[in-house]
Amino acid sequence: MAWKNPWFDGSKPHHTPEGFRNLEPDLRQSGDLKRWRKERKEQGLPHPPKAGYPAFIEHWCHPADLSGEDDRVWWLGHAALLLRLNKHYILIDPALSKRASPFAFAGPQRKTPSPLDIHHLPRLDYVLISHNHYDHLDKPTVKRIARRFPQARFIVPLGLARWCHQHGLRHVHQLDWWQHIEFAGIRIDAVPARHWSMRTVYDRNRSLWCGWVIRTPTLRFWFSGDSGYSEKLPEIAKRLGPFNLAALPVGAYAPKWFMGGQHMDPDQSVSLWRAIGKPLTIPIHWGVFELADESLDEPPAELMRALQSAGEDNTRFSAWRIGESRGLEYIDQDKS
Repeated sequence: MAWKNPWFDGSKPHHTPEGFRNLEPDLRQSGDLKRWRKERKEQGLPHPPKAGYPAFIEHWCHPADLSGEDDRVWWLGHAALLLRLNKHYILIDPALSKRASPFAFAGPQRKTPSPLDIHHLPRLDYVLISHNHYDHLDKPTVKRIARRFPQARFIVPLGLARWCHQHGLRHVHQLDWWQHIEFAGIRIDAVPARHWSMRTVYDRNRSLWCGWVIRTPTLRFWFSGDSGYSEKLPEIAKRLGPFNLAALPVGAYAPKWFMGGQHMDPDQSVSLWRAIGKPLTIPIHWGVFELADESLDEPPAELMRALQSAGEDNTRFSAWRIGESRGLEYIDQDKS
């Protein structure tokens, strides 16, 4: 029997009877994946960082320092983030193991060390997952969380609750786009993203993908998740902003003809950043896994070029080191 979407709502254009879809047209054509893989192999891409991997690690990575009790955000590499809000800890897309793969022996290997081990956390209250790709929903990390923090609440897009329960998670809440949940004065909204989902060869787009907006009385944070550029994305800021913190992707964009429908390049991220009011923004989705053709050190350089081309400085949108954190108490006071 053919699988039918149990959450199907015909009034929602991103729903289909078979699963979910983007509101934008699919840019990929039949044969594009084979063409990309062939060109990638022929050209030996991606190339190592210009100064080599050890120098890249020394420059861009350091362990996360969790001391203190202030409201704070840490970038943990790739799309993984940690927030401490009102002494509550929130992890987003914590892919902290050695590979972004269903296999321990094959698949994209992390090129930079994880700045944090789950056992370093003093507590963990909420875990947000944007979609089911292996570089965002990491089973080894999830299993460590389930053992160390069995009371942690997982908040996921539609279709992922079953996977979570199958892997030992007790408290799971799944949301559709524009739905929200609130705990301890922290409101979490699921918002649209332009991407896709697939965990196995049988489940393409059967679960939803999303970004997240986290709001407290002082913080308005948009985590875009994996997303290609869309003129519809600024609507999120109109409905749930204005934002004083954002995390926008700047990596896994090359070649643009193949990656453009699912990942933003730095020029597009800068354009979106300007459209939402130029909040303090963490560039994400780079620095850990070689998922596309650009080198690990290319995204921060391209981001700087994109800002200069747009006539902007990098005061509010510049590359962070993996493991770096910023306090959130004065987040609005240095806005230019």
